[in-house]
Amino acid sequence: MITLTGKKVSEGIVIGRLAFYKRGEKEIRRIYVEDVTKEILRFQKAREKAVQEIKELCEISAKETGEATALIFEMQQMVLEDSEFLDSVTRIVMDQRLNAEYAVQKAAENFLAEFATKDSSYVRGHEADVKDVASRLLRILGRGRKEKMFMDEPFIMAARDLYPSEAARLDKTKVLGFVTMYGSINSHTATLARTKGIPSVIGIGEALKKDYDGKMVIIDGFEGKLYIEPDQTTLHQMREKKKKTLLKVETLERLKGKENVTQSGQKIDVCANIGSREDIESVLRNDANGVGLFRSEFLFMEMGGKLPTEEQQFQAYKLTAEVMGAKRIVIRTADIGGDKRVDALKLPEESNPMMGYRGIRVLLDKEEIFKTQLRAILRASAIGNISILFPMITSVEEVVTAKSILEKVKAELRSEKIAYNDAIEVGVMIETPAAVMISGELAREVDFFSIGTNDLTQYTLAMDRTNRRLSGYYNTHHPALLKMIRIVANNAHLEGKRISICGDLAADETLTETFIRMGIDELSVTPDKVLPLRKNIREIR
Repeated sequence: MITLTGKKVSEGIVIGRLAFYKRGEKEIRRIYVEDVTKEILRFQKAREKAVQEIKELCEISAKETGEATALIFEMQQMVLEDSEFLDSVTRIVMDQRLNAEYAVQKAAENFLAEFATKDSSYVRGHEADVKDVASRLLRILGRGRKEKMFMDEPFIMAARDLYPSEAARLDKTKVLGFVTMYGSINSHTATLARTKGIPSVIGIGEALKKDYDGKMVIIDGFEGKLYIEPDQTTLHQMREKKKKTLLKVETLERLKGKENVTQSGQKIDVCANIGSREDIESVLRNDANGVGLFRSEFLFMEMGGKLPTEEQQFQAYKLTAEVMGAKRIVIRTADIGGDKRVDALKLPEESNPMMGYRGIRVLLDKEEIFKTQLRAILRASAIGNISILFPMITSVEEVVTAKSILEKVKAELRSEKIAYNDAIEVGVMIETPAAVMISGELAREVDFFSIGTNDLTQYTLAMDRTNRRLSGYYNTHHPALLKMIRIVANNAHLEGKRISICGDLAADETLTETFIRMGIDELSVTPDKVLPLRKNIREIR
């Protein structure tokens, strides 16, 4: 057994096989298969199809270009009938329990290496034909097994690193958990892992080797450990730990339907952060008071090279509104930029993207994209209790301009006789020191504040939160940060406006009592943190 240690990101224990993901990977993936007989049958059927295709090509070539050209394909038929090549594929599938695609690729490589240098071999001088045969087999096998970003069976993913756009596409039914060589616990990728409730460990380093691909592993997200080929003792210990965790969850579920109120009678809302409509089920399951932050930028990041249409966005917001009923939903307009790349926009590379072209700056610059999103949000506001939140605000002028664009969109919808909530509330993210210092003026322009502590921490401490070298200096309890939160809360309440905290700090139970004393009206956390936070609140005297 090998034990690797990294940084814990999302809690939980999962057991499964490890599968390496390499961005832009060209080589065929190694996939562990349970039923080797079925896999060999897949290969045999693919070979039969390849033989038929090449036979047809031989006949066509003979008619159109003569017998000489047809001989090329006869050479490929010889490869498909070569017992050493076929046996090699079968042995790899049988002995290593690996997928037919990988077996074909490796067998072809071995075949070329062994026979291409032998004078007596028919392969010498025909290496391209062997590669063509392998390519044909892979293409045929691919028709029966659609290529996807990851394996079809549930697995634990390993990667050098993971972009937020990639983390946003992770399917919990397939990805049991993930581990990375590099990354920061304060990155948007880490935030998404917590939101989705996917156990994960990052920053393991080069000790996470590709040789471990396909091996049985355990992620202990509580301790930040990865066990490779665990022994029976470790397996037993982890299974027992998992059982205790499930019992704890069952205990917390008794708090469903209870109020978030301290023993002295102070109430506070506990809402959930989501990145897509797929996360709504977790919000309901954990009995959140609403959606405190809908990170709409992930709708853009999931689209690849296209931008989401108005209708696609509307359907996502509409579904959320329908499911949440009367509960409040705060949709943040797309906070694009920084480490949240949208391929369709082709934003220029920047030396310091976290301090550059992002958030409201992108939206005001690309007004048509902004207006399309606002139309979708406004249309959905006719169905549910939706509010709009503008990101990365640093000036009153930005808010005034954004609100004027919102009014233009409202006018368009009115002229088209499309329903919307004309009294929809508008808020701003407080995530820059500039926004903190002018929070009094901003409070007179909007209906509510939402403090993004993740970005506010990095900008206050002049520290890139994605820089793993700085993780030891990244102090979320820094006195300056807590003073800023207090200033913003006071300024919001002086104007009679509501204030929430939606960053990771909202889930820090050591600060819950402090936030309540500051007068914070709402804490918005990842869905799995709603009930633990409710328990903590109800225990405060």
